[in-house]
Amino acid sequence: MDFGVSYFPTDETVEPAELARMAEERGFESVFVTDHTHIPVSRETPYPAGGELPREYFRIYDPFVSLATMAQATERIKVGNAVCLLVERDPIITAKQVASVDRLSGGRMLFGVGAGWNLEEMRNHGTDPAQRFKVLRERVEACKELWAEEEASYHGEFVDFERIVCRPAPLQEPHPPVLVGGNGPNVLKRVLAFGDAWFPNRILPDDAMIARVEELQRLAAEAGREPIPVTIQIPPRDPAVLERYEGAGVTRTVHMRRPGDGAESGSAERKLDEGAERMTSYSAA
Repeated sequence: MDFGVSYFPTDETVEPAELARMAEERGFESVFVTDHTHIPVSRETPYPAGGELPREYFRIYDPFVSLATMAQATERIKVGNAVCLLVERDPIITAKQVASVDRLSGGRMLFGVGAGWNLEEMRNHGTDPAQRFKVLRERVEACKELWAEEEASYHGEFVDFERIVCRPAPLQEPHPPVLVGGNGPNVLKRVLAFGDAWFPNRILPDDAMIARVEELQRLAAEAGREPIPVTIQIPPRDPAVLERYEGAGVTRTVHMRRPGDGAESGSAERKLDEGAERMTSYSAA
């Protein structure tokens, strides 16, 4: 089991490079950043967690700029998206950004992707919410084609280009792992269709969540695939429950840090120390 951390990198929290350094010093395997290009003031789409949308959603740094600074400040820790809202991003530019971070980090990029929940936000990027999962699939497939081929072509309903060169390619082969985010009813189909791993939030009850992890592994076996890695965000504190997740196929847990946990270096360090202590205790058990 690997252990990572994620947070909202904003102008009101500890800087991404500093958080990554602190996480690496404490032995975490990975560090992730969130993604929202903007938040429409209309606020038509309800916040999934209920209540008012927290302030940090309005102030997030560009994720790839954040990841680049994190990679530059560290040597070993993996850096990734939790998750990149690819339905709001140009696939050619995104493929270039992912490849650039991967090469400049020495092959440490983890590409988490998702379709998002804020419908008016994606509309502002020209994406019809009703088509967002089709858009997500095509953009992931287009990125993979750009990474794999010296002269890449892709022809879909939403992405279309003919014989283009987008180099340099990522350092990892065939490409950085694509972690498909989400907890919806069809997410496992998306993981099997174009993902290398599943990256859900842990949603209670644990028995049902663990059953979905087991279902993914069954579907993977039926499709002739090796076990599919699963990264869960917001893991259980109970080591016995975490062990059940690991037995079902979870290979990484990511502790999400709220803005109050990283408002300044001292609070960030205290929260990372707590996470590192739980990580060490579980690994030693």
